Amino acid sequence: MRFVTAPIILSSVLLLGACANKPLHDLDARRNSPDEFLVLPSKPLEQPESYAALPEPTPGGSNRTDRNPQAEAIVALGGRPSGAGIPAAEGTLVAAASRYGVEGDIRETLTAEDTKRRKRAGILANIKLFPVDRYAETYEDDALDPQRVSAAYRRAGVPTPSSPPNGE
Repeated sequence: MRFVTAPIILSSVLLLGACANKPLHDLDARRNSPDEFLVLPSKPLEQPESYAALPEPTPGGSNRTDRNPQAEAIVALGGRPSGAGIPAAEGTLVAAASRYGVEGDIRETLTAEDTKRRKRAGILANIKLFPVDRYAETYEDDALDPQRVSAAYRRAGVPTPSSPPNGE
């Protein structure tokens, strides 16, 4: 009788342990080192032109040397961090991009579809013997093979001046 119950108990413990809530995108599950992307370096200190023009310090508030990653990304991509709307020079581009109509709630729609997809893919996704990147498994049907796409464009006669690097 003991010989029969031991495997049942052991398999139950392993099954429950596999059902832990793991993150979807775990690049390296065996990693024990700190995440280098959590460190946000500050801007270098600079001497102001006038000490009288400095704003009054606010405890817990922002500092002049604090980074604003979102505004820095907008500037790096050629935008304006002020968020003043669409510049007049880009009106033609926006009109061409929205010529077939624009959904106002596209973010909510995509979030709902993605949640449904993750739920469908997550039924058996937590039962893994070894750590894997569940993000790649969930979205593998949507991933493009750059070599195959490049070859298809070349066969169709589309000039491709550069090719994606060979997969490793």
